[in-house]
Amino acid sequence: MSSESDESLAWPEIVTKIRARTPARLIVGRSGAAYRTGTQLELRAAHANARDAVRAELDLEKHLGANFVNRWGLFEVCTRAKSKDDFLLRPPLGRSFSEASRTDLLKRCRPTNNVQIAIGDGLSVAAISAQVPTLLPLLCEGAKARGFTVGQTFVIRHCRVGILNDIGEVLHPTVAILLIGERPGLATAVSLSAYLSYCPLASHTDADRNLISNIHDRGVKAHAAATRILNLAAQMMKAKGSGSQLREQSPALET
Repeated sequence: MSSESDESLAWPEIVTKIRARTPARLIVGRSGAAYRTGTQLELRAAHANARDAVRAELDLEKHLGANFVNRWGLFEVCTRAKSKDDFLLRPPLGRSFSEASRTDLLKRCRPTNNVQIAIGDGLSVAAISAQVPTLLPLLCEGAKARGFTVGQTFVIRHCRVGILNDIGEVLHPTVAILLIGERPGLATAVSLSAYLSYCPLASHTDADRNLISNIHDRGVKAHAAATRILNLAAQMMKAKGSGSQLREQSPALET
């Protein structure tokens, strides 16, 4: 039986180019009706990485680095989910702040900024660790360069996307931006999403939010993501709204 490397020499050039551009497992070969042993082992390792990303507990200094935390003055608040099991089994608890966290935010964050950025662990702490150290500076510096006032960034433990509504109710930003770990897949466990909402309120649903997803090295890279996020925030301010009625405008997307 030919080895996988020998078989790859016979692939058409278009197949080689496609495989180089995506982490998806395309044309991996087979042994009879089953995957090859190497492919099986890769899938098991990817599944283990995904489980680890979901189950990991956030540690600011471990996952973001002490210097980064100090530079940006990051501090942690939490939702009403008191444990990882609470967070996974009772999603509504991850959509609102604990009373102590609401009080802490009011003490430590100035309200009514143009932009308020929050970082949520979501379903992948690994994504926060991998993407935020590059993306956050680009967002904060880019927002200030556009003349936006930017609130103090903070980190949310056991966070669901719906926390955007509580951010709006507590801090009243014009645009709230939530950087949150995506549900891991078998291609990557370090993909980040950015959810944006204009003047979020308790009554808002997913229909009132916009999303830029797949932020990672083999998806939407940090510099492109920062530009798209800030452009979308500017659109929201101009349109005075967000969600399903607002189409992201970007030269890169148009072409």
